[in-house]
Formats: sequence, structure tokens, C-alpha cells
Amino acid sequence: MTTLGSLEQQVMAAVWGQPPATVREVCGRLQGVADRAYTTILTTLDRLHRKGLVERAKVNGAWVYSAAAEGRARTEADALAAALLAHGPTGLLALVEQSPDEATLDQLAALIAARRGATGGTP
Repeated sequence: MTTLGSLEQQVMAAVWGQPPATVREVCGRLQGVADRAYTTILTTLDRLHRKGLVERAKVNGAWVYSAAAEGRARTEADALAAALLAHGPTGLLALVEQSPDEATLDQLAALIAARRGATGGTP
């Protein structure tokens, strides 16, 4: 699971909002939300790039960043999991109750069984 800090989440949101973006553009989008130095945002974007969450390309001598498709999906899945777990049984119950059909419930049960098997848990 990819855990992002508060600033990393804010930077990712700024990159997703209007990709592609230079470091300076990301800084501008964060004004008032996370007033941080240019070098702090640059370091954060570099860290997100190493995690595989953003892609970058040199354009006219400046790095231009965009969200990596795989990174965005992974981050969104992590955020969803964190939200469900934050609400404990209530969040999990809401997921089960909102499942649209039996096939979805069967898939959820299979995922749980597979996870338990991978961790040595009891069914």
C-alpha cells in the first residue's frame, strides 16, 4: 500500500487537476492550501516520481509532471481502503449493503478468502 503524506496528497491533487504541470504551476495551484517553497514541491514531485505515482518529461529545460495511470489507481484504492477502515465495521457494512448484486458479493468474498489464505488467517 502506498501511503502518502498530507503534502504529497495535495501535490497529487494539483497534478491531477490540470496535467501536465511544471513545478512552478503546482506551486501556484497550492497557494493558500500549502504555501511551500519551490524546492519543497520539487522534492515532493521527485519523491512521487520515484514511487511511480507521477510521470515526468523535460520540456524546454523544465520538468513537466502528469499523474501516472497506475499510480492514480493505486492511490485512489489506498484512499478508499483508508476511508472504509477509518469507519471500522460501519464502513465495511456500507460497502456490503451497497453492493449491487450477488456477483459483486461473491467477488468480495473471494477476495477476502484469498487475502486470508495469503496471510495464514482463518476463514
